[in-house]
Amino acid sequence: MRRSRALLGTAAVLLLAYIAFSGTGHLRNDNGRIPNDPGRVPNNKGPVLNKDRTDPPAVNWPQSGQAAFVLGDDRPSASPYQQPAPIASLAKVMTAYLTLERYPLSGEQEGFTITVTAADAEAAAEDASRNQSIVAVRAGEQLTERQLLQALLIPSGNNIASMLAATVAGSEARFLAEMNAEAHALGMNHTIYTDPSGYDPRTISTAADQLRVFQRAMRFPVFRQIVSMDSVTLPVAGTLTNFNPLVAKGYAGKTGSDSAAGGCLAFFTHVNVGGHRLTAVGVVLGQGKGSDTSALLAAAGEAAEQLVDPVASASRMSTVTVSGAPGGP
Repeated sequence: MRRSRALLGTAAVLLLAYIAFSGTGHLRNDNGRIPNDPGRVPNNKGPVLNKDRTDPPAVNWPQSGQAAFVLGDDRPSASPYQQPAPIASLAKVMTAYLTLERYPLSGEQEGFTITVTAADAEAAAEDASRNQSIVAVRAGEQLTERQLLQALLIPSGNNIASMLAATVAGSEARFLAEMNAEAHALGMNHTIYTDPSGYDPRTISTAADQLRVFQRAMRFPVFRQIVSMDSVTLPVAGTLTNFNPLVAKGYAGKTGSDSAAGGCLAFFTHVNVGGHRLTAVGVVLGQGKGSDTSALLAAAGEAAEQLVDPVASASRMSTVTVSGAPGGP
């Protein structure tokens, strides 16, 4: 099966990722923390602006886990002590990004179409038996690229990630190599992808790294549109809802959660500051404890709101309101 074959490429993928890591020097200092990396590193003083601008108020970082945040065209900042950690389904942001890089969509285009194979249906059933997040498929079902991206990003189908990987790169192992190569190219020097869905807890990253790939994915209007949707209706699976607890509040994004990763959320929302519409973009990792999906994602949502609200309300300008997310950044 596809997953068995993909495992054969894991060693090569990890070697590639190690090379990416080693190219940046030692990952941690003597205290086990990532050393300072000017322009990208964790800090607790809010976004670092150029010398002609005044620093905004400090970001209200979550008390546990880690986060990264940027408001408008300010420079991104990250919470202290960023360390690689499991990211669960946030890995699917890179999967979607690489798919759209290879096969861009514009307007109402549907993109390529695949036919679900018997092996795909078997793999989905196997994933479901292991309590993975899957989207039901049936052999012979046809799904367009747009539908696959919706199934990947809204109900967060692990099986859809594998199907896209095989379609885009020819095999899951080759797709993993591309994921890690792209992470290295984007400067995500503390990231290793070992699967396209994030189910494997060896897929690790930092909030600062995930902010980078999320911002890149946001360059595609179709990505922004999909992660803003409340639900999606697919041919076999029917209507499936978005796991994002804040989507109704205008926070678009991608969730991730399991006992290893905690609650994770990559998000963007729009704030009106003194009559100017700015985009707030952030990532929170490791929120909450346990394995209850709703509780973990609620904790991630609360941490995301805590990043946005104080920064916006303490802005140098006056009126601040949060508006819906579906528009462009």
